[in-house]
Amino acid sequence: MTDRTTRPWAVAATPKPAMRSPAVSIQHPPCRPSGPAPVRPAGWAKPAFDGVAALLILIPGLPLMGLCCLLVRLTSAGPAIYSQTRVGRGGRVFTLYKIRSMVHDCESLTGPRWSLPGDPRITPLGRALRKLHLDELPQLFNVLRGDMSLVGPRPERPEIVKRLRLSIPGYDRRHVVKPGLTGFAQVHLPPDTCVRSVKNKLAYDLFYVRHRTLRMELVVLFATGLKLLGLKRLYQRKPRVPTE
Repeated sequence: MTDRTTRPWAVAATPKPAMRSPAVSIQHPPCRPSGPAPVRPAGWAKPAFDGVAALLILIPGLPLMGLCCLLVRLTSAGPAIYSQTRVGRGGRVFTLYKIRSMVHDCESLTGPRWSLPGDPRITPLGRALRKLHLDELPQLFNVLRGDMSLVGPRPERPEIVKRLRLSIPGYDRRHVVKPGLTGFAQVHLPPDTCVRSVKNKLAYDLFYVRHRTLRMELVVLFATGLKLLGLKRLYQRKPRVPTE
């Protein structure tokens, strides 16, 4: 009897995004007749790796983080670092930290909402910080605290999660793992701007949840480095249908 095991899938694989159907459909990778089983990170190994890697990035990154905070204080009113509540593993709410890239208290009248292209709330310095993802550096402390992992689905705010649960069946399945600083969906697709784009990302998130392996974690981290260097074209395949 043939043993069919799932192949550890590389970042270049692109499951078909869910666009118009309310049910999310994920393209499963082809099975192979024989070979070793996927090497999943052990229960203790992934948190240990996350902690060590976060420290190795944080130690040289502290001066850069301090410089970014100083520039934020000099160029706009308000604190340099702000906090938001996000939904983590198992639906647990935690506090996430970021370097402020928008006008202070910009959601006081509108409430939580996604940032759209050309968002006027983003400061000129904030646009540079977002492009280089330097505003995410404080989240390394969230990784050290155990709220997040280096790789995983991107955490969303409780107010937005509440709406997405009503409009996207199975949305909470992405919460069975820790949210990540980067992830399989993040290296392939742009930030969320609407429910349709969330459906697309959910397909990638659930693909990661089902097929995550040690190899996949390492390749996602490598792809993140390429993305930061503007070399995304070296690994990314365009989705079969537009994300917008």
